[in-house]
Amino acid sequence: MTMWVFGYGSLLWNPGFPVAERVLARLPGWHRSFCMRSIHHRGSIAEPGLVLALDALEGAVCNGVALAAAPGHEEETLAYLRARELISSAYVERMLHVELADGRSVEAVTYVIDPAHGQYCGNLPLEEQAAIIARAIGGRGPNDEYLHNTAAHLAELGLADPDLEWLSARVRALKA
Repeated sequence: MTMWVFGYGSLLWNPGFPVAERVLARLPGWHRSFCMRSIHHRGSIAEPGLVLALDALEGAVCNGVALAAAPGHEEETLAYLRARELISSAYVERMLHVELADGRSVEAVTYVIDPAHGQYCGNLPLEEQAAIIARAIGGRGPNDEYLHNTAAHLAELGLADPDLEWLSARVRALKA
């Protein structure tokens, strides 16, 4: 049985595990947003950054990529993802129904935000998001690098995200 992972942020450009298949996919009922304060990877406790998370929203759809873990690597892939994504308890691991662009439907390991967690910061104005992202740096590098990589890969895949495109342009202007 194939283990699928839904990628909507850094998993698009840095899955970190052996991938057997990549398929454009959509996840109904969720939207991608910078709604999680990052105190490890893209910020610090003193200067939190922002990372993308999936926030539940009726009628929303998040476009991303379904990644099939290479056969025989499922256990190590799950262990890797849990170490990477569950560094704090702000993300929750869920098995969610994902619609693949080729017509298949699969259940995929998906990391969504826990809106009751202290790192949750949904509905921040875009200008405030840009200011935070422009200055934060964490263990995996500058917050703006994460934003620019994600926006560029979404555009490359034909999955334009107007909020991320605006944020990317605004952060570049703030840092100029």
